[in-house]
Amino acid sequence: MEATRTEAQDPARTEETLVRARAGDGEAFRRLTDPYRTELQVHCYRMVGSVQDAEDLLQETLLAAWRGLGGYEGRASVRTWLYRIATNRCLNALRDGARRPAAVPGRNGKPPLPEATRERAEPLWLEPYPDALLDGVPDGAPGPEARYEMRESVSLAFMVALQQLPATQRAVLVLREVLGFRAAEVAEMLATSESAVTSALKRARAAVAGELPGADLEEAPLPGSSRERRIVDGFARAFERGDVDAVVALLTDDAWLTMPPVPLEYQGIAAARNFLSAVAMQEGRTFVLLPTRANGQPAFATYVCDPEGAPYAHGLLVLTLRGDQVSAVTRFPDTRLLPVFGMPQSLHGGRES
Repeated sequence: MEATRTEAQDPARTEETLVRARAGDGEAFRRLTDPYRTELQVHCYRMVGSVQDAEDLLQETLLAAWRGLGGYEGRASVRTWLYRIATNRCLNALRDGARRPAAVPGRNGKPPLPEATRERAEPLWLEPYPDALLDGVPDGAPGPEARYEMRESVSLAFMVALQQLPATQRAVLVLREVLGFRAAEVAEMLATSESAVTSALKRARAAVAGELPGADLEEAPLPGSSRERRIVDGFARAFERGDVDAVVALLTDDAWLTMPPVPLEYQGIAAARNFLSAVAMQEGRTFVLLPTRANGQPAFATYVCDPEGAPYAHGLLVLTLRGDQVSAVTRFPDTRLLPVFGMPQSLHGGRES
């Protein structure tokens, strides 16, 4: 990877590689595009909120780039050109809507869900993103226009805020304030005017500011720190034994329990206790939790313990921490996500090592 990254930073070598790629050299094309694959996939994820869709859109982007090499005139960098293709592929996918499931999983009424604190007008189509796939994404701000650091720009709170934006506003906010492209570059990518970009950015900023909790990320323990491990381990022990009181004791007074894409959301100690008792931990249900990380946050693959068989998959939990407590628990009920995190669908023979 380092060799291709160095090549991408050398204009003379890039031009030489580009000439070979235009002549049909697949290896040259790979060397031209490989330095950007990971960050392009993360870009697609920010745009569409789905890990699998992001990978599909990355492949569509690379195929379109391969086919369109003859039309690439080099006025923009290879990276900017690739982002233009990827962004427009994502916008097309969002307008099409065909990738979205027809029904919301997990709402079969068994058991019926308690009355929610809030019900969103539309399902939130969002999946968690494995931290393992973030390796290789540049941490530093890629341009002077960037406002969000890497950790913040993949957090669940930021992703939830992004998914509330209209597609074009979403693209403008990501391109300008996450990736640091200039207004003129974004206008060219989206085939619009700089004034339209500025207007869309203003509206997107206002909407995102109203969604982001702000303090959670700033007050959260550092990833991998002993403080984070202490909180996460305590949560896992309490959740595994189905101890509602112990789980609730770890929550902030204003903690949220959410289950994308189910639009019902629960806030506060009383609502959390009611939900955990009536649904998650009903009738003494216990769990096995296997630790992982998603969106820069601690997470677990969860398995319900079945007395008559091996623990079976129950989805993914992602924790948002504030200080020494948990300010949000987000459950993703789609068990098809587990293999993306390298987790099994069931635990034959008990807890895996």
